[in-house]
Amino acid sequence: MRDRKRVRFAAPAGAPRVPEPKRVAVVGGGIAGLTAATALAERGVTVELFEREPYWGGRVGGWTTKLPDGSTVGMSRGFHAFFRQYYNLRALLARADVELRPVTDYPLLDEHGHTDTFRGLPRTPPWNAFGFALRSSTFTLSGLRKVNMRAALSLVDVRVPESYEQLDTENAADFLARIRFPEAARHLAFDVFSRSFFASPQRLSAAELAVMFHLYFLGSAEGLLFDVPREPFHTLWTPVTDRLAALGARLHPATPVTAVEPGFAVHTADASYEVDGVVLALEIPALRELVAASPLGPPEWRDQIAAQETAPPFLVRRLWLDRPVRADRPPFLATGGLPPLDNISVLDRYDADAAAWAARSGGSVVELHAYAAADRETTGKELLARLHAIYPETQQATIVGDREEWRADCPLFAPGTYFRRPAVATPVPGLALAGDGVRADLPVALMERAATTGWLAANRLLAGWGTAGHPLTTVPVRGRFGPLRALARLR
Repeated sequence: MRDRKRVRFAAPAGAPRVPEPKRVAVVGGGIAGLTAATALAERGVTVELFEREPYWGGRVGGWTTKLPDGSTVGMSRGFHAFFRQYYNLRALLARADVELRPVTDYPLLDEHGHTDTFRGLPRTPPWNAFGFALRSSTFTLSGLRKVNMRAALSLVDVRVPESYEQLDTENAADFLARIRFPEAARHLAFDVFSRSFFASPQRLSAAELAVMFHLYFLGSAEGLLFDVPREPFHTLWTPVTDRLAALGARLHPATPVTAVEPGFAVHTADASYEVDGVVLALEIPALRELVAASPLGPPEWRDQIAAQETAPPFLVRRLWLDRPVRADRPPFLATGGLPPLDNISVLDRYDADAAAWAARSGGSVVELHAYAAADRETTGKELLARLHAIYPETQQATIVGDREEWRADCPLFAPGTYFRRPAVATPVPGLALAGDGVRADLPVALMERAATTGWLAANRLLAGWGTAGHPLTTVPVRGRFGPLRALARLR
């Protein structure tokens, strides 16, 4: 954590541990659930942690699969970047000594073959943005002259939640068109960000895009490079769950919760658990289903949960090839304007399991992502064609193993929905929500929003029992530059 302007929110005050025995059910074993469970268990709460899958980590979890050559290898739902401004997620990982390794660069490739990188850029805004623009062939002087600077000031005057009040009704595509960024620059500087939310710019809130740009670029001096786990995802969360067990938590993998009754009684297919509090840390489809099956909360809150939308499907295709890709290929390549491909990962460059397979076989492990995809079969074929065009050496490779993950369970941050998203606090005393689809009113996103809401959900329950919560850290909650903020408010 190098950014001296990062903001630390003090832990809510209270006793160091719960003054009398308390039991809480945390439903969902992804990042949000693991964080909430850790926060509660550290304060002496007995945690019952339920997860419907046989593995932990949710969308950042993994499992093993067997290839036709007899190899047992790791599989997951796709690549994830652990950015250095993910302070609250890293607080969870640090407790369990989970190791991350740096990715020194990730190029951005557009449809014209232009490549931009983040290697060697200054960390501190605005010099990082100036350096990127000056070095990039997509930000030409003539193009930059056309930019609507008054509209662009929204990107340097980000405030949460005020920016949502100003921009949430507009979609990201119209917002970027209003700013008049050059088209090629939009693909590289913004579309890549937009599609990280599993939605096209036409279906993403302009406010969400602005806050995301603040989090990763204009609001943070941590830089836009990131780290990745040394361990594959199917073992990544073991230190976290081992620590939870040592703190007295009871872990229930492969155990879906079927209903929650007020009071609280948590039901599974085989048992019921009487608890003092509940954290629902679920993906949007599972949250809708569980609330619909449970007599919890007033009708308006239940309707709010039922109305939450999911983003379009995404496809992850992982290939085990019989020969290596070229040595100069980066571990991670983002693409813009090359649908349906959004990125290519060469897993054996950083994943221990993939590296071991590549060393044994002499091959390589390559992963392709398509966000906001329309058709599974067509998308899979087009991804392979894009790989062959971008990395021609793969055309002659034999596919030793081929696995696909087609999912549609990420939250959709559509225009006009921010103030209709469910919050951590609920109208049911003792019940809290957590997850990346839950509103936090802080400049966080993706995995960091999941972790942040996990801490917040635990803090809310702990406060009700007079017990100290946990501190939070974020990037600055408003734009870093006072004169530019003042100028933006004169628009």
